[in-house]
Amino acid sequence: MHPEFVVPSSGADLSPPSEPLVAGLSPDVVDAVFATVESGKEAYVEFLETLVRIETPSTDPDTFGPAFDHLAGGLEEAGLISHHLPGNETAGSLYARPMDRRRHHPVQFMLGHVDTVWSLGTVNRMPVVRRNGTLRGPGVFDMKAGLTTIVFALRALRALGLEPPADPVVLITSDEEIGSHESRRHIERLARCAARVFVTEPGLGLRGKIKTARKGTGEYAILLHPSGAPTETVVTEMVDLVQLLHDLNDSERGTTVNVGTLQGPGTGEPFGRLGVDVRVVTQKDADRVDCLLRSRVREHVGEGIRVEIRGGVERPPMERTPGNRRLWHAARAIAEAMGEPLEEDRAGGASDGNFTSEYAPTLDGLGAVGDGAHAEHEFASIDATVRRCALLALLLLTPVEGAA
Repeated sequence: MHPEFVVPSSGADLSPPSEPLVAGLSPDVVDAVFATVESGKEAYVEFLETLVRIETPSTDPDTFGPAFDHLAGGLEEAGLISHHLPGNETAGSLYARPMDRRRHHPVQFMLGHVDTVWSLGTVNRMPVVRRNGTLRGPGVFDMKAGLTTIVFALRALRALGLEPPADPVVLITSDEEIGSHESRRHIERLARCAARVFVTEPGLGLRGKIKTARKGTGEYAILLHPSGAPTETVVTEMVDLVQLLHDLNDSERGTTVNVGTLQGPGTGEPFGRLGVDVRVVTQKDADRVDCLLRSRVREHVGEGIRVEIRGGVERPPMERTPGNRRLWHAARAIAEAMGEPLEEDRAGGASDGNFTSEYAPTLDGLGAVGDGAHAEHEFASIDATVRRCALLALLLLTPVEGAA
């Protein structure tokens, strides 16, 4: 038993329950796991404080070694062995699996990222501070608390001697904040093999709503190359395109199309450039907007200008599939049994859960409860976040759909 966990005597008897099951779990198991995670709260916060003090900017791969080592050590305490998957331009990923992997046994996949948007040295002006039930610091909310939750959920189950019905595997990436271009192949490979996926991105809003859906996101670059037309004509076309693209917005469908950058020819490049952000609720809408954007731009632009359109919807929408809904209903039932009412919502931004949801049932937002992603007031509420850790531990124990 790990010294930071105190296994409650009330949780020692895990015999068949006399009360109704909670998402397939005995009420005694729910109580025991909840109490065990709560007993490790101080160790949880200390682990998280250390992790936040190790700065890991997405664009500085040389900084990640100590963070990966810290996480690998925590996962080893939970019975997992870690391997570093190297990257070419990034710090790569940390992959962990049980030391004693059961052959032909289903797996469940926990996913998170250790990279942050904060530059090296930010911790000097945004120090790690514990105050009034919160922990503050760069990356604590998005999403180092979520990684700590993975470690301590697994360690609680090991302390209780509880074996999940599917072997847990973990992937911690270093490039989510910059597009997941190198880690995406590892994410999708594991998702294809998984019975389900738990993403420990932070919850939504101050109440920490579970993210049961996410918009798909894309970036387009529309380049207008002068090919006989004067510069003034290119600029006029660019201005017209702003309105044309604005007309693709559809509030009823939840589709947004926004021109974020506008750069005329002669300002560093020989062409005009429009940077366009696209967000959609369904894959059907992603296909529709992509087709409309490309066709309308090409039809609108006059002679003497060559059109080049780059990019697209790179992160597909995370939709409310039947499998995703099953995970949500299990999470809600467990939370209610712990006396922790749970809410759900759709997030406007994307995560790596957008990728996994195409291949396996996915539940997102299981990490920190707090606020301030990418903002200087970033914080995690300690008690609520530790309770979310208990929720993840219990979700790992729920029966696997379709397993024998």
